[in-house]
Amino acid sequence: MKALVIHEFGGPDVLRLEEMPNPEPAAGEVQVRVSAAIVARTKDVAARAGKPPFAPQIPELPHVLGAEHAGVVDAVGSGVDHRLIGKRVSVSAVLSCGDCRACRAGREEACASFSLIGVHRHGSYAEYCTAPVANVRPLPDDIDFVEAAAMAANGPVARAQLEAGGVGRDSTVLVVGAAGALGSTVAALAAHRGAQVIGVDRLAAKPGCLDALPLTTALDGDSPDLAQQIRAAGGSWGIDCVVDNLGLPVLWNAYRDSIADMGKIIVSGAVSHAPISMHLLPFYLHSQSLIGVRTGNRQQMDAFWQDVTDGFRLPGAMIHGVSWEAAADAHRTVENGTSLGQAVLLVGA
Repeated sequence: MKALVIHEFGGPDVLRLEEMPNPEPAAGEVQVRVSAAIVARTKDVAARAGKPPFAPQIPELPHVLGAEHAGVVDAVGSGVDHRLIGKRVSVSAVLSCGDCRACRAGREEACASFSLIGVHRHGSYAEYCTAPVANVRPLPDDIDFVEAAAMAANGPVARAQLEAGGVGRDSTVLVVGAAGALGSTVAALAAHRGAQVIGVDRLAAKPGCLDALPLTTALDGDSPDLAQQIRAAGGSWGIDCVVDNLGLPVLWNAYRDSIADMGKIIVSGAVSHAPISMHLLPFYLHSQSLIGVRTGNRQQMDAFWQDVTDGFRLPGAMIHGVSWEAAADAHRTVENGTSLGQAVLLVGA
């Protein structure tokens, strides 16, 4: 098969299209003929550049990146229903042991031996990829592979964030980095739940980047009076939930004082790794919470795909399919911060 292979860490041009042996599904696994694979900021782009957290966890080079993906089941290992062959599926990248305390509680995202397709084993930047059968979900007929890959990557974790934040009808939600792959999914799914959604991104640097999202308010993260704008958008009660996938101190300082009583801050990213100054007093005086969400688990995968069955769709303008021969360019776009929504590689195109 053909695959995009890295022999060393470095810039986007270390991605090389090469021939390599097809993977074989082990017991309990499926082999998927990949049609679409997402370009992930941390799991792919940062790892390819040799940056933490995932580059140090890649067991050896050469290596094939690629996490969540979509395609057609081409073969199955022992113990797997052969009727899956030929089925259109999405594939989660999360690998778990199934035996630890977290896994027994249905919290695979907190597994003691948590690992990822595309990091700890060869991934989906290839014509074929293997995964546990528990990681695949059948696709509705009207969902194409590009949208399915984007949904598989961002839908379950977005749902996990909104569940952790208690977001429902009439909640006021602030999404930091709302033009990003995960941020745009969070914003759209929160609106689908009936929430009032405030989106923050670099509007001056990326004009129109939030136009496709169902927001009540769009704010420029570079604005010098961002804190005042957030406070005004939150109204007299304040912000019920902040979903922050960036973890930038300047943005934390802008939204922190606008959190409502019983409000929650959900974090799933720290792109700068810079420490944030935090005062604990407001958390207990106002019954507020700070919650970390690593990713979605299988229960949240199922719940998200039920949301899709019930009519949820990602805004089309926030999904961008590109030929895998242009993978280096897609990595550059994500790396320099000019990407919009989710980039998806068209494998074989």
